[in-house]
Amino acid sequence: MSSQHATAPYYFVPAPSKWPLLAGISLLLTMAGASAWMNDLPWGQYLNFAGILCILVVLYNWFGDAIAESEGGLYNARIDVSYRWSMSWFIFSEVMFFAGFFGALFYARTISMPWLGDLDHKLLWPDFAAQWGGASPAGTIEKFETMTPFPIPTINTALLLLSGVTLTISHHALRAGHRAKTAVWLFATILLGATFMGFQVYEYMHAYSHLNLKLTSGIYGSTFFMLTGFHGFHVTMGAIMLSVVLYRVLKGHFTPEHHFAFEGAAWYWHFVDVVWLGLYVVVYWL
Repeated sequence: MSSQHATAPYYFVPAPSKWPLLAGISLLLTMAGASAWMNDLPWGQYLNFAGILCILVVLYNWFGDAIAESEGGLYNARIDVSYRWSMSWFIFSEVMFFAGFFGALFYARTISMPWLGDLDHKLLWPDFAAQWGGASPAGTIEKFETMTPFPIPTINTALLLLSGVTLTISHHALRAGHRAKTAVWLFATILLGATFMGFQVYEYMHAYSHLNLKLTSGIYGSTFFMLTGFHGFHVTMGAIMLSVVLYRVLKGHFTPEHHFAFEGAAWYWHFVDVVWLGLYVVVYWL
């Protein structure tokens, strides 16, 4: 039985923690390794992987401390409100993150591409065709084919929309106190997310091997892989969050009244769903 029903008579302030410092060091190692790897330094990939491993260890222990505090009855309603505002601002920052990438795509397609293709710039790029994903100027980019919405992107859209439904059913079951039903539908949500990622990996393999579409395929390739790749990363993180929540559901950590960890992960998952709908329309259809 969860101890979250125990209401602390104060606003809990945790003791000084080493985890923020270790998280910063881990992120520094990760990015330094990634930069060295991109510049073909032999030790870069090892430093990058070591940094990622350190981040995972830090997150495991840091969130473990927060779970222990919650289960120890140290959190009250004020703490719950703090977590809700924190998750809300975090999702807002993710909205701005994707807005930047969508803005880059809009600028490239709507402003810079027609601008470079007009008569005033024929001297600069005489062979340039103002066509999205079309011929590159003076053969500077290898020929490639563009992505279409069928069949994998459409299948993935159906998978994510269905996952939103299964997650909502799971949430309602939790609020009704049906732990087994909550776990079953939550597992179904995670399985749908994993299937989505499997299809996206296959799509990337097809793009590289059959379409010759790569991250270096001009602005089309870079915006396509940045938008879909970072979204795939967010799906992966969301599935990890839901997996942790599923473990806690099975351990009996949540009650119908106190289950913000579930709600926070659900907010994030629904945000990921909405972003994909924008990607599906803008990247694959337009």
